[in-house]
Amino acid sequence: MDKLISLGDNIARLWAAYAPQYLNGVRNTLVLAVAATVIGFLIGLLCGILNTIPYTGRDPMPKRVLLKLIRGLVRIYVEVFRGTPMVLQAVFIYYGIPYFLGYNPFKGNAGIWLCSLIVVSINTGAYMAEAVRGGIISIDPGQTEGAKAIGMNHVQTMTCVVLPQAIRNIIPQIGNNFIINIKDTSVMFIIGFVEFFATHRNIVGNNLLYFPSATIEMLGYLCMTLLASFLLRHLEKRMDGADNYDLVASDALTTTAGTYTHPKTPEDLLERNLETKGGRPHV
Repeated sequence: MDKLISLGDNIARLWAAYAPQYLNGVRNTLVLAVAATVIGFLIGLLCGILNTIPYTGRDPMPKRVLLKLIRGLVRIYVEVFRGTPMVLQAVFIYYGIPYFLGYNPFKGNAGIWLCSLIVVSINTGAYMAEAVRGGIISIDPGQTEGAKAIGMNHVQTMTCVVLPQAIRNIIPQIGNNFIINIKDTSVMFIIGFVEFFATHRNIVGNNLLYFPSATIEMLGYLCMTLLASFLLRHLEKRMDGADNYDLVASDALTTTAGTYTHPKTPEDLLERNLETKGGRPHV
């Protein structure tokens, strides 16, 4: 009990002294996670679409070669960034690009922000590419055939029929990547990005209260991820729409909508017919 009281006192002291720094770290973490998730989704959407463009043996040779080359490049990108740790990707990009270019495009705080955004975005895009591809191929092929039967080309079919359904199906995966990004931005401290975890490291370096500060970090990350999960579930429910799509009983199209119920008695049938015609049964 004494240790718990002492832990609580140390946490209160840290929060009273460093609350602005902690909150600034939370802000940087959320801004980076949101921006990288949006950009990563767009990258994944582009890669997923390019990866699912159909072609057959009857198509011209240049088209087939080009599509195979694009799919090969997308596959290399996905495998490289899914198969290596984000912390090493950050080191490689932050130090490797200046090495090959001969100058440093990531100077100052703005450069660190730019590099962090690039790293997290392309890492997210690699995971989203497979999610989008899976979402597209999960749509019933009959819908694509139906769209083509009414004269839609491939672009129209993708934008008006396939993608709206595919994006709805992968909303949970987008949310999962956003939650992962909230936590994985912590590795950006390796290149000097001051997010929530880097703030914790800086504060611990000043007072050596590692465990109390780590407790604040754990609670902070938990609050962010729980809030993100709640908002994403709410978004999913909003996108699902209403549970009941039955038309109102007074609508003349109710019968054709499949919501007609058979009357139990002849009197019920007479009353329903009169109500449909705007009259009332005689007593």
